[in-house]
Amino acid sequence: MNISSHGKTLVAATKDLFLKWDDVKNTWHDARSQEFEERYLDELLAAIERSTPVFDDLAKVVAKVRSDCE
Repeated sequence: MNISSHGKTLVAATKDLFLKWDDVKNTWHDARSQEFEERYLDELLAAIERSTPVFDDLAKVVAKVRSDCE
């Protein structure tokens, strides 16, 4: 189990999502699309930005626990 790689996978998937969202915004650009972006995507991005450092911290803790148990 490599926790850091899961965090990197999450970041990559998020980048992909936002690239696709940019494509969608070319054809869907009304009040509802703006509401969707603000309500869901902005919050998602903020949550992911808060969580990515936690993956690295958690990986360090798990490595320490494994080391201490050996």
